[in-house]
Amino acid sequence: MATIAAIATPLGRGGVGVIRLSGSRAYDMACALTGKSTFTPRMASFCRFYQADGTVIDEGLVLFFKGPHSFTGEDVIELQGHGGVILQNQLLARVFELGAKQASAGEFSYRAFDNDKLDLVQAEAIADAIDATSAAAASSAIRSLSGEFSQKINQLLEQLIHLRLHVEAAIDFPDEEDVDFLSDGVIQSKLEQTQDKIQQVLATAKQGQLLRDGIHVVLAGRPNAGKSSLLNRLAGQERAIVTDVAGTTRDTLQETVVLNGLTLHLTDTAGLRETEDTVERIGIERARTAITQADMLLMVYDVTRDVEEESTPLQLAEQLFGELPEAKRLLIIANKSDLLSDNDKEKSAAMTQAEIKNRGYQQVNVSCETGIGIDNLVEALCEKVGFHPPENSLIARTRHLDALRRTANFLAEAHEQLTVFEAGELVADSLRQAQQSLGEITGEFSADDLLGKIFGSFCIGK
Repeated sequence: MATIAAIATPLGRGGVGVIRLSGSRAYDMACALTGKSTFTPRMASFCRFYQADGTVIDEGLVLFFKGPHSFTGEDVIELQGHGGVILQNQLLARVFELGAKQASAGEFSYRAFDNDKLDLVQAEAIADAIDATSAAAASSAIRSLSGEFSQKINQLLEQLIHLRLHVEAAIDFPDEEDVDFLSDGVIQSKLEQTQDKIQQVLATAKQGQLLRDGIHVVLAGRPNAGKSSLLNRLAGQERAIVTDVAGTTRDTLQETVVLNGLTLHLTDTAGLRETEDTVERIGIERARTAITQADMLLMVYDVTRDVEEESTPLQLAEQLFGELPEAKRLLIIANKSDLLSDNDKEKSAAMTQAEIKNRGYQQVNVSCETGIGIDNLVEALCEKVGFHPPENSLIARTRHLDALRRTANFLAEAHEQLTVFEAGELVADSLRQAQQSLGEITGEFSADDLLGKIFGSFCIGK
């Protein structure tokens, strides 16, 4: 396998720049680059880095990690020179002259996975830790990197293997009384315990996915309802232009914020209305596209103007969106509630109770001007998406959730075949598929194209 090399620190000005090499020839390349004949594993050596003609490129430290006791499991060299685009590129070019090839995205992590230094969950956690948008997400990714999530999955895999052994033994030796699983209830009990454990891990993984990915929230409503003001209030800065002129927002505007530990990818949109303005009409089309793609939709309306006495917020939602969105992805935001009189507030509360809450929807009264109700809005969003991560949560990805759900479904099939049809062969097949689905998480059963997609999303040099 070729020796690979890449710059492992961001390009640009900096105190230190690191180039990483991994492979069987990494050690020899370091010797040729520095003129030294030996390096002591895990000890820093100060060296000068030379061109082929003997001129000095840079000077710095060389660290040698002897395989298999390295990140990739191969011989690894780290060249720590001065930061800077020119120096780093000259040093990397010299390494290529010595026979190294450019590492592709995620290739160092892939080699660690391929050499059993990491499983797939831990490898993904490296990228998740780098990309974390909150302290909680970073902490969760590090716990997954340390192997906590993998340990939970491996414990489940052991339970499944143990179940399969009992079932296969009963099929192969049907006359043996001590393996009569269809009548003694032992396998059913163990299967149900495994199903309960899967549900627990699935619940943890759902929280981990929310920590990692956050949610895409779209703010929509009529012009001048307060959408841009709400974006600014949530972002804590003036990101969107706010004026009294209807149609000020002509295009979608994105902002990412972290509130109560939950990452919100906010999209402000153009006010929904009929218009002859070509530019505004394009903005409204983009708004409708964003609405269809949102995880959560915040319908912002002006309580002093947008809802007439004979209409309701839900009727307004139907008018704006063409149909009433599902309750699980719609949160109604009554803006400018501070301008209502006490009598108006009583009417609004009664209407909310009768028309909104009873139909499974929720309204939050806010004032983007004063900030009243914003905390309630954030709490309502977290509740809507079920975000309440435990203190020791673990990062997870969509593919992990998919694998866990498929595993749960195969276990449900096995339970039905066992308790209803008493079909041992079908129980065994369902358990086999459950084990394979679960093994996809750690990489025990993973297609090459999936691995390519996962590691291809990593940064160069990692």
